[in-house]
Amino acid sequence: LMMPAFSTCCQELVSRWTLSLGSDGTYEVDACPEFQRLSGDVISRTAFGSNYAEGARIFQLQSVQTPRLLARVKKIIIPGYLSLPTKNNRRMSEINNEIESILLNLIRKRMQAMQEGENTKNDLLGLMLESNMRGTDENGQCISGMTIDEVVEECKLFYFAGTETTSILLTWTMVILSMHPEWQDRAREEVLGLFGKNKIEHEGFARLKTSTM
Repeated sequence: LMMPAFSTCCQELVSRWTLSLGSDGTYEVDACPEFQRLSGDVISRTAFGSNYAEGARIFQLQSVQTPRLLARVKKIIIPGYLSLPTKNNRRMSEINNEIESILLNLIRKRMQAMQEGENTKNDLLGLMLESNMRGTDENGQCISGMTIDEVVEECKLFYFAGTETTSILLTWTMVILSMHPEWQDRAREEVLGLFGKNKIEHEGFARLKTSTM
């Protein structure tokens, strides 16, 4: 699931950067937000597949919510603060409600498609729901699978757990490579030597010695 999404999103990122090159062949990039966007795009495609646009909207909302959450945590020592109708608390509640509404709509549409016999196993949401349906009885009661609320929380976790860690890792990798350009050259030569300008296939990663996973 991940490799096609990574490949597509990385190609789009490189194409966008290439179009931004100046007449001298250079372009200054603020890497961290670019990689945050890349991580969100990959997770949206991996988690929701054909419903990528809705997934991207969730990422946008959660990126707005993160700094608000951090500001909220600083005041958590105040008794009852989380229940106060402050501007920040109200906005966070609105964002959370919109995220849950989008996810519930996605889940309902996907469950209906599955009940109609469509193949929906090409993303994480489809795999979760397919597994979930095997864990319910004939009355639709959950036996061993997740409840709809739990599926919603898992989908939200994709973004919180995935975007920050991945974007920070990629940004730090670029910092290290910029400090050691000889390793840039070695990694580039290895990748071009193995794959050329062809599409990179998952099986080829096992042959990489410098650019290991």
